Amino acid sequence: MNITFKQLLVAGGPILFALAALSIYSIALIWERWTMYSRTFSGLNSLLHRTHALLRTGDMKQISELCAKSKNPAADILHKVIIHPGSPLEKRELAEKAVEWHVSRLSKGLTPIATIGSISPFIGLFGTVIGVIRAFKDLSMYAGAGPSVVAMGIAEALVNTAAGLFVAIPAIVAYNYFAHKANEFSSEINWLTEQVIDHASAESTAG
Repeated sequence: MNITFKQLLVAGGPILFALAALSIYSIALIWERWTMYSRTFSGLNSLLHRTHALLRTGDMKQISELCAKSKNPAADILHKVIIHPGSPLEKRELAEKAVEWHVSRLSKGLTPIATIGSISPFIGLFGTVIGVIRAFKDLSMYAGAGPSVVAMGIAEALVNTAAGLFVAIPAIVAYNYFAHKANEFSSEINWLTEQVIDHASAESTAG
């Protein structure tokens, strides 16, 4: 018995359509986060390298001008830290709050992606169990019949298992990538702002 792709979709039943809806929702979330992360990290490496180079020369004025011209969250944080008139402790508190705010924006939407990645295999497994039950029920009703009798039930089981994995794997990969990038942003900017504050503090002490 040859089973067509259309028959496989029908065999998947409501579970397959639920997984398809989750997949579409997951792709929309991933695309939205990708767009957000692309804007956040655009030009970040160049800013970090140039800031590191200027820190070696101790030219805080050029760093401030560079950050003021750059349209980047990291540059905005550095610029606010540099121009803040408070003490080094106040500058650190400002930097921590600013980084925390940006990281929370980056992390927004990651929980649904992680949830989809974790529950999709179980939804597929649920469909698998239903398909196996159906297959054995058909087999009991038609004792002595050939394997074609249970083919659709087995197909339903396999289709839902595959669909669950198909939805889960991209979601898990995307979540891990985005979470890593958010942590990387936090650690890079925290380290850089600390260096900037130390240099600014040293300049004010020397002056």
